[in-house]
Amino acid sequence: MIPVLWDIVTTPSWDDSYAASTPAPWDIGRPQPAFVRLAEQGLLTGRVLDAGCGTGEQTLLAAAHGADAVGVDVSGLAVRRARQKAAERGLVARFEVGDALRLADLGLTFDAITDSGVFHVFDDEHRARYVTSLAAVLRPGGRCYLACFSDRQPGTWGPRRVSQDELRTAFSHGWTVVAIEPETFEVNEARIGELSVQAWLAVLERAGQG
Repeated sequence: MIPVLWDIVTTPSWDDSYAASTPAPWDIGRPQPAFVRLAEQGLLTGRVLDAGCGTGEQTLLAAAHGADAVGVDVSGLAVRRARQKAAERGLVARFEVGDALRLADLGLTFDAITDSGVFHVFDDEHRARYVTSLAAVLRPGGRCYLACFSDRQPGTWGPRRVSQDELRTAFSHGWTVVAIEPETFEVNEARIGELSVQAWLAVLERAGQG
């Protein structure tokens, strides 16, 4: 059996990932540095959706920079913790339990979307559905900022590795791939003795005029 950094396929419930005494590897208790830089550049403004928000760090980052921020996650436990963080930090953000494959159910349209480690959890079929789901809620001309596990990461553990070509193919219809840059994820993972792993940061613009 191939060792994994976090087991996306066999986890019976995403709540299980947040109920453990040890935080999930991706739940680092602060925003990922790539998204901090985006916020500091003024790119997370207007109405911002954090797809697969977990305990809400990227959502709260956007809220702290003045965005009308909404976080959605399939884990009710993660959403409850995100709401608690918002209250503790005095930030206004909306958190909802929901399916990233059915974002249109929110009934909202967004100026920007953040994805910190969601795209790479899907197989090919669900990946296509996810891209369609993103397109359904992102306004024309809006941008999705997507950080995913990279094929530059050595070894075999961890979630599915993603190549630049896969990203370009997934977003080839109705999108413009503005940029795909090398990036890193910070992680909690004592077993591998690392604090960060290789990622891509893709900037993806929805077709049409805003």
